[in-house]
Amino acid sequence: MSKPAPPIGATQDRDDSAPEGEARPQRRIQSIDVGMRVLQALTEERRPLPLKALAQRAAMPPGKAHPYLVSFMAAGMVKQSPLTGHYELGPMALQMGLAALQQLDALTEASQEAALLCDQADLSVALCVWGHLGPTVVRLDEPRYPLHVNLRVGTVMSVFNTITGRVFAAYLPERMVRSVLEDEHHRVVGGGSGAYDRAEVQRMLADIRAAGMGRGLSTPQPGVNTLSAPVFDADGKIALVFTVIGPHGLFDAEIDGPAGQLLRKHADAVSRRLGFNPALVKIKHQQIR
Repeated sequence: MSKPAPPIGATQDRDDSAPEGEARPQRRIQSIDVGMRVLQALTEERRPLPLKALAQRAAMPPGKAHPYLVSFMAAGMVKQSPLTGHYELGPMALQMGLAALQQLDALTEASQEAALLCDQADLSVALCVWGHLGPTVVRLDEPRYPLHVNLRVGTVMSVFNTITGRVFAAYLPERMVRSVLEDEHHRVVGGGSGAYDRAEVQRMLADIRAAGMGRGLSTPQPGVNTLSAPVFDADGKIALVFTVIGPHGLFDAEIDGPAGQLLRKHADAVSRRLGFNPALVKIKHQQIR
């Protein structure tokens, strides 16, 4: 006896014809998949587009793209300029984007990538945030053969004596860095510190911003190399830092080497998920200097 047909508009979550024990692919709605190409084209271009150019970027004829645009405009996902006729993302798209950003947790997003990075690079990976005492380890993933360093969850790192701290200092507002640096210097040495104003320190921070990453050979611990990369939020502000750590003999810590490329890939992936636009980094830094 055949199964009754599902109601019109319903979707099937599973294909019962799949062999036992195998994953059953979920049913997709083709019209939504096609329409998403239009929205994706507008999202990637980040500027209003005429119908012909938009359809070309969505890989469909203009006559096919237009009905989708009409529906998206009715829903507020797309709006059309009355002067130029060009299309761009609408108010509902903005509201959805903001709602998605509010639901994001930087550490949760980064933790998934940190585990993948540790597995792929076979190196220790630390996730660090800026705490009231400075750079603080909030997650540590270890490879198959852990490196024995004095690092654990809760460890507070030096601002200028660690690569992680330097990366934070390269992107954080000056007043925040100065405050923690003064406290650190007072705890360790006593008195104030003028390190931030030294020309060599400013060159070091500028080099980190230019490379988008910090590199340390036997710093701060002899025989241990480090690479650190920033993660940015939707406002172009540094949210946390990925730090890869490995033994000098096995890990050369080259920024453009295999581990460096993996580090950049995973850090950038988290930034994108947090809504980061790369064009904002320099602007944000200029504003906070």
